[in-house]
Amino acid sequence: MKSMVLTDILGMEMCDIDEPHVANAHDVLLQVGTVGVCGSDIHYYKSGRIGSQVVSYPYAVGHEFSGIVLEVGSAVTRVAPGDRVAVDPAMPCRQCDQCLIGREHTCRQLRFLGCPGQAEGCLSERIVMPEGSCFRVSDSTTLEQAAIVEPLSIGVYAVALSGIPMQGAKIGILGFGPIGMSVMLSALAEGAETIYVTDKIDGRVDKARDVGATWAGNRSKEDAVGEISDAEPGLLDVVFECCGKQDALDDAIALLKPGGKLMFIGIPEEDRVSFSCDAIRRKEINIQNVRRQNECVQPAIDLIEQGRIDVDQMITHRYPLSESKAAFDLVSGYEDNVMKAVVNVSA
Repeated sequence: MKSMVLTDILGMEMCDIDEPHVANAHDVLLQVGTVGVCGSDIHYYKSGRIGSQVVSYPYAVGHEFSGIVLEVGSAVTRVAPGDRVAVDPAMPCRQCDQCLIGREHTCRQLRFLGCPGQAEGCLSERIVMPEGSCFRVSDSTTLEQAAIVEPLSIGVYAVALSGIPMQGAKIGILGFGPIGMSVMLSALAEGAETIYVTDKIDGRVDKARDVGATWAGNRSKEDAVGEISDAEPGLLDVVFECCGKQDALDDAIALLKPGGKLMFIGIPEEDRVSFSCDAIRRKEINIQNVRRQNECVQPAIDLIEQGRIDVDQMITHRYPLSESKAAFDLVSGYEDNVMKAVVNVSA
C-alpha cells in the first residue's frame, strides 16, 4: 500500500507500507478519499515538532480526511461497507475522568491521527479507524466536503464555546486561514452581522471580504487596530485568534472591550507567548483556549448538508497522493493565495 511519509525537515517521499486490517470488533477499514493539508501538518513538515510532540522519521502526517468504508468489525453498527464518511481524527478512551464528564477532546489517553507518539496520519491509500470516529455523510456530500468537516468543526466549537450570542455581537477574527474561515462561516450561520478580519496576505483579506466580513485589512500594511477601533469605539465583544502569532494576540487585547473574550485557537510556533498584564487586568479580559473540537463533528456535517455553510469556497488547490509534497510546499510558503489545499487519494 502506498503512503506519503515525512523523511526529514521539508522532506517527504512515497513509500510502501503494510496493509491495515480489521483487528478489533469496533474497527472500520477505510479507503481514504480526500485529505486536507492543515497548519499543524505544516508545523511537523517545517520544524519536525509542535511543542513536546516531536517527529521520529519516517512518519505519516495528516488528520483531516474523508473515506469510504471497505470493511467493518463484528460489533460495528453505525456504518457499513460502501458508506462515505467524514472522520474525527481524535480517538479517546471513553473511560477516563475527562471522557466521562463530556470532555473527550482532553481525554487522558487521547490518540490523534498524525500526532507523533499517538497515531500515524492518513496520507495513505487505506487506514483503520475506530467506529466512533466515523460519521456517515449523505449522498449529496462530496468526499472533499466531508474532509473539510474536521476544520469546520473547530470553528463550530469555537463559536459555541465563546458563549457569545452571534446575533448583535461585534466580533474579530485575526488570521484568515482555513480555521479563521471556519470560524467566520460558523459565526455567519449563527446570525453574526458585524465581523472584522485581519491577515497578512492580501488574497486572504480579499477572501474574507468575499465570504462576508464587515471589514477586512492587511495588518502589515495598515493600522488595523486603529481602523477597527474608529469603526467600533466601544470595541469588540469577542476576538478569535486563529494564527498563533504574538502580534495578533497583542491586537486582540487592544481590540477587546472591557469584559471581552479572547478565543485562543491558533497554535504558536514558539513555546511561549505573552500578554500585557496591565491591559488584560484593567479590562478584565477573559482568555479561553480552544482545544480542537468537542462533539461538533455532526453539527458541522448538518450545517453543510442543510446548505447553511458552503465549504467548497474554502478549497483552492487539489493534488493527487503522489504530489503531496507539492501541496505541503504550497501551503508552507503561503503561495498562490492558497486557502485550503487537499490531496485526493481516491477518485
